[in-house]
Amino acid sequence: MSTQKKLKVTLVRSTNKRLKAHKACVAGLGLRRMHHTVEVIDTPENRGMINKVNYLLQVEEA
Repeated sequence: MSTQKKLKVTLVRSTNKRLKAHKACVAGLGLRRMHHTVEVIDTPENRGMINKVNYLLQVEEA
């Protein structure tokens, strides 16, 4: 398979009353609800979305 680095991203704070762009970043990462965890490939695009909404997320290396 591939040896791409992955990140485990968990939504730990609600997206209620957040900016539309921040909600879009959370959705773009594939997160749907509180405490939902997804694994995303560590790319500059995903890193940018994570950095934009880092106050809502918990990030670990997978």
